[in-house]
Formats: sequence, structure tokens, C-alpha cells
Amino acid sequence: MRAALALLLLLATTHAAHRGKAYVREKVCQEYRMLGKENFRTLTIISNSRKYSNGTFEEIGHLVREIVSLAETCCADGAHPSCYDARSSALSVKSCRADSPFPAHPGTAECCTHEGLERKLCLAALRHPPQPLPRYLQPSDQELCQAFRQDPREFADRYLYEYASSYSQAPLPVLLDSTRTFLSMVSTCCISPAPTACFLKEKLQRKTLSLLTLTSNRACSRFSAYGKDKVTFSYLASLAQKVPTASFEDLFPLAEGAAEVLSQCCDSVAEDCMQRKLSEHTAKACATLSAQDGRFANCCKGKNLMENYFCILALPPAPAPKLLEAPEPTNKELCGKDGDVQATRQVLSRSLFELARRHPSLPDAILAKLYDASEKIRGECCSAKDASACLDSKRQRMAAELPPVLETASQLCGQYAKLYFLDFKKRLRESLTQTFPEASAALLERLLEQRVSFASTCCSSEAPPLLCASKV
Repeated sequence: MRAALALLLLLATTHAAHRGKAYVREKVCQEYRMLGKENFRTLTIISNSRKYSNGTFEEIGHLVREIVSLAETCCADGAHPSCYDARSSALSVKSCRADSPFPAHPGTAECCTHEGLERKLCLAALRHPPQPLPRYLQPSDQELCQAFRQDPREFADRYLYEYASSYSQAPLPVLLDSTRTFLSMVSTCCISPAPTACFLKEKLQRKTLSLLTLTSNRACSRFSAYGKDKVTFSYLASLAQKVPTASFEDLFPLAEGAAEVLSQCCDSVAEDCMQRKLSEHTAKACATLSAQDGRFANCCKGKNLMENYFCILALPPAPAPKLLEAPEPTNKELCGKDGDVQATRQVLSRSLFELARRHPSLPDAILAKLYDASEKIRGECCSAKDASACLDSKRQRMAAELPPVLETASQLCGQYAKLYFLDFKKRLRESLTQTFPEASAALLERLLEQRVSFASTCCSSEAPPLLCASKV
């Protein structure tokens, strides 16, 4: 697997210069020869489980068998030069059949309108969106060993598929390292005379890597859904809620730095990109904020920067401090000069930063909607004939409609964080009954389930962004 990472890095640097038939054939054959059949097969399972994250185990298996057979036959010494092109063409034809055994994708039909190499490259570029929530649940140690002993190869294949499809947005090097060490742990501990002690020791050694896989999957999912500018704001709002006494000037550069880490590392094949860049980012955050906040300082005491980072992520929002009323940005600031989009985005970010630190329980989904709405208003009004009149009108409407929404969301997520689930649900039912005294029992139950679903999914810091956007 270490060889796989080195190879992927090599291939990434030559990608732009080698497009077309030779590039595709040479890429696959170079990978196959360097890794050997079994490691190539493992990498193919992981990469296709990531690409088609809602494909079934059987569909991924069909695709992997075809790709491995293609490489084994056409990359062998003495294989006819036309072998690869003919076999890959047959594979693309099979992908376009109505009864194709491969993972279904809504873009397949469009790709199948093309011919030859164009069709193959189109099919290769397809990718499913990430899973809203990881579906992989690790079995008990006893269940792991039972499945491993029954069929080690089937166990490894199914684990690689389930884990890679669940954490499909984690950087490939992180995913490769995580799956490699897990399978090594199982194969070692299931034949150990003291499996319980063995699993305990191995899990402690894998703790940092396991957390890195989980958090990088969440962060890269958010980056994929939001893009760099919006994820910068999301990180800024989170920091403002954790350390509300910190200034915008302290937090905004840290938010930009976090977004830059994700832009560099989520799709990188550099082996240590995510861990190295996050450690550097954590060191800067600790240097900036430790003196301003005791909880932050406690997280920064450890020698392991990655563990410090996980500690910071897990910090709950701080109580809102007593702050003076924040000045609203002027119309001139919002529209900026000479179309300077970045400057006006920073003005918007400052305004929403002030909102976030005054409402620590507001979830990311609500703040992200506000960011989108603000960007839309800025875009509409700054290009209007009378920008000031347009902005003033929108401002008045938001002043009337926004406070009840903020209050409801803050109260909902604040109670969800403080109460046990059954107590939260009971309190919410009582509140809805008082708010809507004439509503039918069926309507009250629908409202209750709607709010409970939102709170349980979207109030936490690791909430899935696309799913929660649809629930707001």
C-alpha cells in the first residue's frame, strides 16, 4: 500500500501531459505492474467504492473483476497492442447496456451517446455524490474474527467496499492507510492467544488515524458541497461560536487557512498532506487563541498536534458574551469598489461572524443559508440601477422575517444540546402544543417529527451539509 501511494503521486504529476489512449493504457498497466495483482485489486476496490459510493457490493465486485481481468490480460508481457483498446471498448459497451451489472449512475446515458475514447473517458469521470451520513458500523471484535475466519478474502473485500463508500470524501492516502492498518489489526488479533488485549492495543495505536479519516471525510464533504469561499465562512462561524470573544481579525485568517488546507489536500495523493497541513494549521490556531480562551488553551496543551485539532473540533459552543450591538455594513461596503468580489465577501463574512458569535446555538445549516441569501441579495442589488434602494428594501424584509427564524433555530438546537433525547422531545411537544393550540393531533405530530429530525441531524457540528440544507 505504501507503494500505491508513491505510484499515485507519480501518476498525478504526469496526468496533464498524457491524455488519450496511451495515457489511459499506460496509467493502468504501470499501476498493475508496480503494485502486483493483489494490491492492484485492493486499490481498485477502494477507488471504485469511493467513486460509486451508493453502488452495491455486487455491482462494485463486477466492475473490479472486469478491470483486474483487463489489466491482467492486456498488461502482460507480449500482449497485443490492440488488446487494451479492444477490451476497454467492450467494457464501455457493457456499461451502456440496459442490463449492465455495473453501478448505475444518472450520467451514464449521456456518456453512452458518445463513441470510442470519448465515451470511455466520460464513463471514467462519473462519480456519485458523497453519502449524507457514513453507513459503516464496525462490528464487535468477536463478530470481526468470526467473519474473518469464515472467509478472509470475502471479509477484506466487503470491509474495503463498506468503509471506502462510507468515507468516500476522505483523501485517498488517508483511506488507504486506514484500511491497511485495520485489516492488519484484524489478521493479527484474530489469531492472537489474547485477542481482547491485542485489539485494545491496536485500536489505541490507530486512534489518531481513525479520527483523521472521520474528520477529513466530514471536512472534505463540506468543502465539496460548499466550495472554498463558503467553507471559509463556515469555519469562521464555528470558531466565532467556540471563542466568541476573539476578534474577526484573529479568526478570519485562521478560517482562510483551514479552507486552504482542504483545497490542497482533499484531492491530493501526497501521502501526508492532510495530517501535515492540519498540524501546521492547528499550531497557528493555538498560537493565536490559547491566550484568549481557557478551553482552547486546554486543547493546545498536548504534544500531538492532531489530537489537539480533534479536541478543538469537539469543543461545544461557548455561552454568548455580552457584546455591543454590531454595526451593519453600509450599502457602499456591500457593493464594494470596481467589482472587488473578495472584499465584499469579507464584509458579508464579518457581518455574519457578528451574528454567529451572538447566537452560539445556531447550526451551520442556518448560517450557510444566510450566507447564500446574503450573496444572492448582494448579486441582485449591486447590479441594479438603484443599488441602495434595493439593499434597503431587502434589509427591511430581513429585519422583519429573520429574528423569529433565528430564535426558533437557536432554541431548538440549544435544547437539543442540553437535554436527553426523550426530555427534549417531551419539551418540544409541550412547546408546539402551546404555540399551535388549535392544531390537530396529526399536524402537531408532523411538526414534532420534522423538528426532531432537523435537530438530531443538523444541530451538531458534523451535520451533513447537503442533507441539512434541504431540511432548513
